Amino acid sequence: MRPVHLPKLLIGLRFAIAPLLLLDASDRQTGLFFVIAYVIAIVSDIFDGIIARRLGVSTAQLRQADSWADICLFLCLAASVWLVFPNVIATFKTPLLLAVAAQLALFTLSLLKFGKFPSFHTYTAKLWGLALLVATVGLFGFGYDQLVWLAIVLCLINSLEEIIMTLLLPVWQCDVLSLFHACKLRQTLRTDKLAPL
Repeated sequence: MRPVHLPKLLIGLRFAIAPLLLLDASDRQTGLFFVIAYVIAIVSDIFDGIIARRLGVSTAQLRQADSWADICLFLCLAASVWLVFPNVIATFKTPLLLAVAAQLALFTLSLLKFGKFPSFHTYTAKLWGLALLVATVGLFGFGYDQLVWLAIVLCLINSLEEIIMTLLLPVWQCDVLSLFHACKLRQTLRTDKLAPL
């Protein structure tokens, strides 16, 4: 196997793990496999981008595939929580609905403006992913649900930041790390557009 294919394999691994999580939760109970598999999926998410940049293969297409793998993983995780811990869904119903609405607003706005899903991979998205990892391990490993609050709050913060970034940027971009970076990129794009040929 050539090293340049490693990021694709890591993304593929995440696509493969997602339905396995849902399958494990289908009988409304999970074990150690669920927690280990989810941790492996998140580790793959962390390293696919790092390795791709080191190897010089971090293309827009690869980063979009990475985003699709994240969506698949998080949807299967949400369905698993609904199956195994319906009481958690009931307890956090309102903030969860707000988080879902914020994400849907972001995706809808990006589709309407650019015809593509967002793929910013911001710092707040990374923090949200880590918070979700901790909350998931706490919930599925120890039955502790209070860390869900942290994941929801960071989801809302990330969604708001990326909505503003989507409104600011004139063209679709991937790997824009923060609102600050988006503002600088917007200025650069405007300057390039105004520059004489």
